Amino acid sequence: MGLAIAFTSLTLGGGSVFADSKMDQVIQDAKGTSYRSGGTTLDGFDCSGFTMYVFNKLGIKLPHQSGSQFKMGSSVSRDEMRAGDLVFFNTTGRGISHVGIFMGEGKFAHSSSSRGVIISSLNESYYANRYVGAKRIMSTDAYHTVASETPDDDNVE
Repeated sequence: MGLAIAFTSLTLGGGSVFADSKMDQVIQDAKGTSYRSGGTTLDGFDCSGFTMYVFNKLGIKLPHQSGSQFKMGSSVSRDEMRAGDLVFFNTTGRGISHVGIFMGEGKFAHSSSSRGVIISSLNESYYANRYVGAKRIMSTDAYHTVASETPDDDNVE
């Protein structure tokens, strides 16, 4: 199945960087959901449960563990990241322990153990100091289907 959409940049304080993509809609629907260890639903998410949920809604299966998700896809450098890439962190000092979804413009969506599903900046010192790397899970075709902007057919000027 091909996936094609493009992101429209927004400046919404701590809100999403993009609007009008299928991925953004799924993330926005989950935003504010509380943290729950082992959680994989809108009743509560842990970090890998959140990424698993979002990708499942996009037709892509992920395992429920950040270390297992890190073993998937291909590594991408920070300057090559695009929306939909997974970003990984070592928050415990014992390897991969946190994952989120890159949204562009230095922002990522994730389920924080203290604040639930939020959008954060990769440049925040906590995340910048614990950043391990990024992985591309989606093919280019899948990316264009779910992570790029939907056509604007409303003829509004």
